Amino acid sequence: MTPEQEARIVIDEKLKMSGWQVQNVNQLNLLAGLGVAVREFPTSTGPVDYVLFINGEPVGVIEAKKSSAGENITVVEEQSSRYANSTFKWINRDHSIRFAYEATDKLVKFTDYKDIKYRSRKVFSFHRPEYLESLLQASDTIRNNMKHFPPLDPVGFRDCQINAINNMDVSFADNRPRALVQMATGAGKTFTAITEAYRLLKYGKMNRILFLVDTKSLGEQAEREFLAYTPSDDTRSFSQLYGVRRLKSSYIPNDVQICISTIQRMYSILKEEDLDESTEEESFNEYVTADSKAPKEVVYNEKYPPEFFDCIIIDECHRSIYNVWQQVLTYFDAFLVGLTATPDKRTFAFFNENVVSEYRREQAIIDGVNVGEDIFLIETEVSQKGGHILKRVIEYRDRLSREKRWEQMDEDLDYDKNKLDKDVVNPSQIRTVIKTFKENLFTSLFPRRKEVPKTLIFAKTDSHADDIINIVREEFGEGNEFCKKITYSVQNAEDTLSSFRNDYYPRIAVTVDMIATGTDVKPLECLIFMRDVRSKNYFEQMVGRGTRTICVDDLQKVTPSATENKDHFVIVDAVGVTKSKKSETRSLERKPTVSMKELMMNVALGDKSEDTLTSLANRISRLDKQMTDKEHKEFKKNVGASARDLANNLLNAFDEDVIAEKAKSLIMSDVPTQQDLEKAQKELLNEATKPFYNPDNRNFIENIRRSHDQVIDTVNLDSVVYAGFDSQREENADKVITTFREFIEENKDEIIALRIIYNENYKDRPMVIEQLKSLYEKLKKKNITVERLWDCYYIKFTNKVKRGTVAQLTDLISIIRFEIGATDELTSFADRVNANFKEWTFRKNAGYSQFTEEQMEWLRLIKDHIISSLSILDEDLDYTPFDHKGGLLGFYEAFGDNYKNILNEMNVALVA
Repeated sequence: MTPEQEARIVIDEKLKMSGWQVQNVNQLNLLAGLGVAVREFPTSTGPVDYVLFINGEPVGVIEAKKSSAGENITVVEEQSSRYANSTFKWINRDHSIRFAYEATDKLVKFTDYKDIKYRSRKVFSFHRPEYLESLLQASDTIRNNMKHFPPLDPVGFRDCQINAINNMDVSFADNRPRALVQMATGAGKTFTAITEAYRLLKYGKMNRILFLVDTKSLGEQAEREFLAYTPSDDTRSFSQLYGVRRLKSSYIPNDVQICISTIQRMYSILKEEDLDESTEEESFNEYVTADSKAPKEVVYNEKYPPEFFDCIIIDECHRSIYNVWQQVLTYFDAFLVGLTATPDKRTFAFFNENVVSEYRREQAIIDGVNVGEDIFLIETEVSQKGGHILKRVIEYRDRLSREKRWEQMDEDLDYDKNKLDKDVVNPSQIRTVIKTFKENLFTSLFPRRKEVPKTLIFAKTDSHADDIINIVREEFGEGNEFCKKITYSVQNAEDTLSSFRNDYYPRIAVTVDMIATGTDVKPLECLIFMRDVRSKNYFEQMVGRGTRTICVDDLQKVTPSATENKDHFVIVDAVGVTKSKKSETRSLERKPTVSMKELMMNVALGDKSEDTLTSLANRISRLDKQMTDKEHKEFKKNVGASARDLANNLLNAFDEDVIAEKAKSLIMSDVPTQQDLEKAQKELLNEATKPFYNPDNRNFIENIRRSHDQVIDTVNLDSVVYAGFDSQREENADKVITTFREFIEENKDEIIALRIIYNENYKDRPMVIEQLKSLYEKLKKKNITVERLWDCYYIKFTNKVKRGTVAQLTDLISIIRFEIGATDELTSFADRVNANFKEWTFRKNAGYSQFTEEQMEWLRLIKDHIISSLSILDEDLDYTPFDHKGGLLGFYEAFGDNYKNILNEMNVALVA
């Protein structure tokens, strides 16, 4: 058999799987089915390998080649085109060949000649006859439709979103198969993607779009956004116009246009395997690395063929899904759109370097879409150098049960910072960090707050997180509600996360990885790193948790003492994470070998390759040798088999002798066929891997591996080496002040008008307040608040700025005056009015008559009103708080005919 004949056997099988009746020309029967593929059909330029008939009409050709011809497959396109334009023997009526395939046993390429500037593309397999029939019936092709997108109505969109949508339109119009949207966290990636999905459905006439995520929580978040979306050109919501369904089973309805799914679930659907739902809970950051050799072999699925989706939008595509799960993405004959805030080199490569939006966090901060951060360093003796414990009786703790015991050490112990909180726990080190954070919280970090801002602590492990929680509650003198753990191991973690996001408690959350990426907690104002991170990408994702903006009204719902919009957040670096060297990708921070947790997860997701199962067997065998007798008994009781049996079963699934014996027992014969052997191996593989599908078994095995004792170091008491802001804080202050100076220049005409405050026409000052409000709204759009501005001037001009006064709207005047050089010191407007009031009353009391206590009460109320409103008018006295003292009449009774002079004098003297 020639290589081309071997290829044709595979091609025939692919055609049959795709619903085609395959016939030789001498057995031609076009009534055999909707789609008939006829081999070696004669034409005016020679026999074509296959002609495709739909409803008896010739519509396509297939040119078949041997496997090695794949490298020159583009040359074959000319041959396909020649046949497509030939005269077909026996067909005397007009016909048009619209579709062409070039195929080997390994490769299939497809061209639709109706596409403007048609271009061949690689497809997983041949399209089904029903699909080609629908293309023939459509008025035009999707690719042609996408060349005629109407202009986007920009109302309600950010500039970065407009740019991304317009560039995506161009990318689709140019038939670019892959596109990458890089957009900073909080800039509205999902909103942008939904808008583009709407345009693809409405104007591109796409049938279905798949929105792909890697965790269940991100899927739920995307579903909420799709359901809440209303397009600008229709009064109906997205879900009223198009069907939206988040997939929760192996069934995909035909009548929905938007399917939201985890990539894990989509893989299980294509493989027609049950899904362990726990795999949807954890982010791929938890267990997948570029080194994971877990081929996800997707095969043709008749229910959901490759043409089922026209476009796939991949959320958080910076993760390693395109390495391990690439076939899940490329199975479908679909455009691919990636969404991420933090792409790495592999991301750019996968999307063919077609970056349709490049909106980085730095630009988002400048534009007011994100807020920037200040970095506060806490360096301690133990966290930098570790510790030394002399041989002695010392406390040990079981990592899982937390049971403690005292025992004699065998030898002295030296530990460095890498062993801290894993093999050795030093409570003093954790306590020193938390205590230093608390001491600086209301003085240096958030001086105007009355409650702890929403704070997220990144811990190394679940065990470390527990230690932190106990010490936080103790140091702050608070109860359980104050500080809680949010990790994948916690029951109802999503409920706790929701409370952290929307309620007053908890004030502090401790996580390992669960909130590290892709999760929005807008009121979050402080991140404490008590673990190092070596991946640049992952670190940027973690920092992104704090960068979201939130208005003062929403912030006050969870943090009542907030007085302004969120204008920055604080990173408290207790481990040097902001200074440590970062690698380009997350995978490089791991060892080249894949961890046991990853191997078990890969098996749970259907990987039955020899490499993976042999590696896992070796890890289980190694664990078997390390376990105590008690652990051996617990292992068998919990998992249902001993560790040794588990490892042997994994190895036996690839042992030819064991497979042969299994096959003989199944067929009750001594001569099994190749098919019998394959069936036997499949059963052995299913039996060997079954225990790993159970999440309780995986957790137990992983915990057994980690359950070595921890040394509790109570010998080395920790001390602070340095606690203070990073030098970057001054750079940030410079940026804010520079932006403010540009703002003054841009709005100089309005600022000149504000000088009316200092002239005698105080009756015009209420108008100035309105102007001031308008000016301040413009400034806040740049994420600069009076509080933030005041703090930045304090950082740069410490000796000239009074710190700690609660900033008010009127303080914007004080800052402007200081910036333009009208005053040498920056003093709050309230302090200025208070000082002037003191001087004015002292001067008035120095005469023959003095103010009574009743009159002083009135004057203090008027002074407070001037602080907030710049001036006082007669009519103001009939409103709160003056109405409680009798209003204007009461003021007249207190001061007599002199009341107007008093008001006039205070308006001038207090604002001087």
